[in-house]
Amino acid sequence: MLPLLPTTPFLLLAAYCFGRSSKRAQRWLLENRVFGPYIRSYIDGSGLPWRVRAAVIALLWVAITASVVLAVEAVAVRIVLLVIAVAVTVHVAGLRSRARKRSAGRDAIQTP
Repeated sequence: MLPLLPTTPFLLLAAYCFGRSSKRAQRWLLENRVFGPYIRSYIDGSGLPWRVRAAVIALLWVAITASVVLAVEAVAVRIVLLVIAVAVTVHVAGLRSRARKRSAGRDAIQTP
């Protein structure tokens, strides 16, 4: 993870490059217990739960704000970082929302 850039684009780029270069490496990334479910959901378009999207946006803004305030002195770089943060926020907020899985007991139709 780079302190000034979000990690998600790099994960997606890695998944794409792994898929083109090595099926074994792609399978490892897609079956990874931490990153795999999110990458698969993004690729197949099934969406992300709203809590994950909210966490991504919150962490993005915390990291960008910390970088702008503490690490970057050039005004042009600060503006670029804020534009990137806005663009990523719009993209993540626009992702399809995946419904939370319900337990089988609540979904069952009860008959008298």
